[in-house]
Amino acid sequence: MTTIEHNLQSQHLRIREACQRFGRDPASVQLLAVSKTFGPDAVAQAVAAGQRCFGENYVQEGVDKILSLRASHPDVALAWHCIGPLQANKTRPVAEHFDWVHTIDRLKIAQRLSDQRPAHLPPLQVCLQVNVDGGANKSGVAPDEVAALAQAVAQLPRLTLRGLMCIPEPTSDFEAAKSIFESARDVFDAANASGLSLDVLSMGMSDDLEAAVAAGSTIVRVGRGVFGSRPLKA
Repeated sequence: MTTIEHNLQSQHLRIREACQRFGRDPASVQLLAVSKTFGPDAVAQAVAAGQRCFGENYVQEGVDKILSLRASHPDVALAWHCIGPLQANKTRPVAEHFDWVHTIDRLKIAQRLSDQRPAHLPPLQVCLQVNVDGGANKSGVAPDEVAALAQAVAQLPRLTLRGLMCIPEPTSDFEAAKSIFESARDVFDAANASGLSLDVLSMGMSDDLEAAVAAGSTIVRVGRGVFGSRPLKA
């Protein structure tokens, strides 16, 4: 068994145990393996262990891996999620190669993705990034602006609005983390009450997975817990 296979099993066990603890169905929480800074070989090991969904923060690095894995595993259907901040000049490669985008925080980005999504591909699945804890340097739309942006994005062709994503400031306090994630869940519930049909809450990472599951997360984004510590840049 490879280290990555062992780590994947450990993370799935964490998810199952958290779901059991908080009365959730384990099938309702998806593990997104965050492969940023790790090469195609590491992703291939995860694929061999059964992982099919991968998150990338950097557009060109992600596109390179998508093309590499498509060539090396032509018969395996993988889902690629863009989970990093997205600038307007980087939307085209994302629209052309990724399956998901978690980090839409303004209408301009969504419009460009919609315009640039190739007609032969399925609609791009998208989430709005919400700045739930008010961090001044944090990407994301303010909670009280989510409803208007969501309604606008939901009308765009070639996109399917699926839900919300958040990256709160890290904390080792379980109850504090759970409370912040619950505030994202409140925004999610309010959006659905306004007539939207959202089904995805992308929240929780290696250090706060359990708190996110307790608050209703449906996708947890785990990098270090799957691939280990990131390689140091030269």
